[in-house]
Amino acid sequence: MKLYDTLTGTKKEFIPLRDVVTMYVCGPNLYGPCHVGHALSYVFFDILRRYLEYSGHRVIQVQNFTDIEDRIIEVAQAEGRGIEDLASQYIQRFLEEMDGLGIQRATHYPKATDYLERMIDIISDLIQKGHAYVVEGDVYFRVRTFKDYGSLSRRSVDDVKSGTRIEEDPRKEDQMDFALWKASKEGEPSWPTPWGSGRPGWHIECTAMSLSLLGNQIDIHGGGQDVIFPHHENEIAQSEVFTGMSPFVQFWVHNGLLRLSDNDEEKMTRHRGNIVSCREALSEYTADTLRLYFASSHYRSPLTYSEEGLRSARRALGRLLNTLRLLPDNQGNGQQIDVQTHQERFFAAMEDDLNTPQALAAIFDLTRDINRHKEQGGLVASGQQSLREMAAILGLSLNEDHDSDVKDAYPFVDILVDTRNRLRSERNWDLADQIRSQLEALGVAIEDTANGTQWRFI
Repeated sequence: MKLYDTLTGTKKEFIPLRDVVTMYVCGPNLYGPCHVGHALSYVFFDILRRYLEYSGHRVIQVQNFTDIEDRIIEVAQAEGRGIEDLASQYIQRFLEEMDGLGIQRATHYPKATDYLERMIDIISDLIQKGHAYVVEGDVYFRVRTFKDYGSLSRRSVDDVKSGTRIEEDPRKEDQMDFALWKASKEGEPSWPTPWGSGRPGWHIECTAMSLSLLGNQIDIHGGGQDVIFPHHENEIAQSEVFTGMSPFVQFWVHNGLLRLSDNDEEKMTRHRGNIVSCREALSEYTADTLRLYFASSHYRSPLTYSEEGLRSARRALGRLLNTLRLLPDNQGNGQQIDVQTHQERFFAAMEDDLNTPQALAAIFDLTRDINRHKEQGGLVASGQQSLREMAAILGLSLNEDHDSDVKDAYPFVDILVDTRNRLRSERNWDLADQIRSQLEALGVAIEDTANGTQWRFI
């Protein structure tokens, strides 16, 4: 499989460092509920993991919980709660929603506050090596001591201006230096260190958890494109200086961001309030519908959260389920359906940097051929099985019991089709045609065959 690496800007053949694939995916900050922008990212990395495992790899996945950070402290103080209580609430909600999306549980879900000792050891080492310095209890990393700084985001230190999550502080030697540790402030949680009490900076948390659970070098480090700089850039600098090993990560994999509308140029964020929560999305659409919608766009491309697009995904899901509802094989003409071409297209797409839109195209072409083959009296069980197997790699359950938004439509469609057939038998052609037209407008195709009237989603 070829996978795009942000650091080199190229697709590279994926060969794991060891006999197990190590994958770290940046998890949520626990100050509020997750939204569908998070879901997009986590669904993609779930697909990546599923495909790696289907290909015979064993995967150890780490997804962290950031349970100490500026926003968490702000929200906890505003609500009069402890950070542990706040974090616990959103961890439980996160896991329930990920389960609801059909996302496999990570191997490890570390909390930042469980790795404070490791963070302190790393920071102490960076200070000793001259890559970090202490100012009144704060500790900063000397960015200019790491010669490759800016390689991931393709920018030089001198070109970078202060912006998101870059802290202005006149006490810094260089304004690009980033915080490893923050001195304690009144009312904030703090922990003792050789340089005074305080709490960790954001970037050191992921380094400590990754090194502790996956080793000094890992295969895949993932997250949204919005964390390339400064978060992942800073992770590289502090990790490689600490371990003395390069590269820290073989493949930096970043997904495109989700917008709420085409007119919204910014990503969906809780801070801006332009979000649809995972809970809200799952109340309107099933996991299969959401996953199908996300997979219809390549993971590195931006995507707009569109009700029209989601309804289209729901209809597309209906077509898949309708194909799987076809009766088991009978004697027919005994001809088996050819699935090889569709399988080859599917796997070629997945091997090419997880091109899920092309993979889905292969699945829907197979669906079309299954329906045609059945109409011609051929055998389709092998095609249906192949359809399920390819869909499962994308995390689609294709289980009608789980996909109630499609399943619930079946009885109503059946009633309308039966009504149309009765009207046709009474030679009430105009009203029968009206029903047919209305059903087609709703995405349902009707076919009158020698074996009776059949319907399917289109």
